[in-house]
Amino acid sequence: MGRLFGTDGVRGLANDSLSPELALRVSAAAAQVLSTGKERPLAVVGRDPRASGEMLEAAVTAGLTAAGVDVVSVGVLPTPAVAYLTGVYGACFGVMISASHNPMPDNGIKIFAAGGHKLDDSAEDRIEALVAEGTFTRPIGAGIGRVLGHPGRLFDANDAYSLHDTHERYVEHLVEATGRDLSGITVVLDCANGAASEVGPAAYREAGATVIAISAEPDGLNINDGCGSTHLGQIQRAVREHGADIGLALDGDADRCLAVDATGAIVDGDAIMAVIAMAMAESGDLAEKTLVATVMSNLGLHIAMRDAGIAMRTTAVGDRYVLEELRRGGFTLGGEQSGHVVFPQFGTTGDGVLTGLRLMARMAETGRTLADLASVVETVPQVLVNVPVSDKAAVASAPSVQEAVAEAERLLGDTGRVLLRPSGTEQLVRVMVEATDPDRANRIADDLAKLVAAV
Repeated sequence: MGRLFGTDGVRGLANDSLSPELALRVSAAAAQVLSTGKERPLAVVGRDPRASGEMLEAAVTAGLTAAGVDVVSVGVLPTPAVAYLTGVYGACFGVMISASHNPMPDNGIKIFAAGGHKLDDSAEDRIEALVAEGTFTRPIGAGIGRVLGHPGRLFDANDAYSLHDTHERYVEHLVEATGRDLSGITVVLDCANGAASEVGPAAYREAGATVIAISAEPDGLNINDGCGSTHLGQIQRAVREHGADIGLALDGDADRCLAVDATGAIVDGDAIMAVIAMAMAESGDLAEKTLVATVMSNLGLHIAMRDAGIAMRTTAVGDRYVLEELRRGGFTLGGEQSGHVVFPQFGTTGDGVLTGLRLMARMAETGRTLADLASVVETVPQVLVNVPVSDKAAVASAPSVQEAVAEAERLLGDTGRVLLRPSGTEQLVRVMVEATDPDRANRIADDLAKLVAAV
């Protein structure tokens, strides 16, 4: 069996590579690894609205209860909501069933440790080992886990785990974290027919904004289908048609957010982070006056932060590495160009709904348009070439390649940068060059790509 866990949980084609049987084994193994020493362990389980989530939720719940874990079933909620509720309810761990921005036929299983934190490599390795063994402890009688707050279960108004309570708690949490009344702002919110189709518009309205929700009618089959953060054409048109102040596009599990300004121009994760970082620096909430981002963030973000007196810490690609650096350094803001933005004070993972709230709060605070705020980042032209190779690790580390990269960086100086890295999933080496002169960026990228292909 190949490695189960990728950069963001276990993911695959639902009912094929990601089967109900595998979901049951993964959840039962997670129960053994993450609930050690607990007499009556508790887990929070949520999902996005794709059709296969119903099947996989049943399998995950069966695996957990068969392993003696009580389950708080929170239904359809964003990934950050499941992480948040895992901490709120003092659960041993949480499980989110979602394939994020992937198309509907795919699905995934994301597991959070106690407190809503992403698993470290050692925990994933132990879970994988137990899945490979195929056995787990099975309690009987009263030791079997129960399902609390399940949609099919009757509960009274005081039930702490009712679906109403879980959804309301998350919305209240988001509004409290906004920090400002958003009255006067009109926003178009593209929910990607995903997990935030109810709580996203609810939170924005509760915060005072006028909300025009689109792609907020999930039917199990239409998640991410021509909508959301990977298909911005729809929200660009809607913002212009409605004369809105801002458009916000979530992905299927609402852990990331991209924006468009009143003209329909795209505001990516780099510009969003810059706007929010400068706001937090101004209020004294940006710890160490430092922003954490990945190596994929554009040079324009680095220049904007340098000019604003804000330091940057750079990590490998993947929000898990951003999270690790945030925790290690005690920093208060980090994210990715793709729109994952993390506010450790308010959550343990990227939260697209909260990102939109904080972006609108800055607009309300300053009275400035999003276009004006985002103009602080002048994107430097970028060229990306994917080079097929037979051994990506060996090619990327070859002395001739490393020497060529160093020479290119010397030639560019502070007018550009070079990033050469092996793909995480394919036999490719990715060559990225940024330079204020686009012709120069193309020439250097082309020369490096030819060298990589010849190694």
